[in-house]
Amino acid sequence: MNHDFNQDFFALFGLPRRFAQDASRLDAAWRAAAAQVHPDRYAASPDAEKRSALMLATRVNEAYQTLKSPLNRARYLLSLAGVDTQEENNTRMPGDFLMAQMEWRESIDDARQSVAELEALSGRLRAEVKTMQADLESALDARVDLDAAAVLVRKLRFMEKLDQEIGDAIDSLLD
Repeated sequence: MNHDFNQDFFALFGLPRRFAQDASRLDAAWRAAAAQVHPDRYAASPDAEKRSALMLATRVNEAYQTLKSPLNRARYLLSLAGVDTQEENNTRMPGDFLMAQMEWRESIDDARQSVAELEALSGRLRAEVKTMQADLESALDARVDLDAAAVLVRKLRFMEKLDQEIGDAIDSLLD
């Protein structure tokens, strides 16, 4: 494993720099890298080597957490391309998307008394997220419209919040 702290997360795991990733290949690369730099392997080493191993282990784990999440992977790819997703300061969305968000929230409110209804909503939401992720994959891997990819990241962030809201509603019914 290369111990270059300047390499990107994809290079760290020997993966292609693209949105589409084989999850099992990522998992295997992470396990191999984590085993190689695990601090326990350096227990008898000098302090400088121990610190380096700990920093590498932290970087390997950060890289894995970033690349295993489609939303975080998209953010990271955009940041590598110099594109700011502007998630914190740009909440402008197309009108049809905002209307859909309002409809989702109303559907969640209407279903709050039924786990089955909430789970059905969750399934529909996840299907919509998969479609958006496919669009994001096309935009990022073809590198045709990175600004559109940034908008998709912002949309997916909204969808992630909806998914959390549905999960919270289900949890409150099950408690």
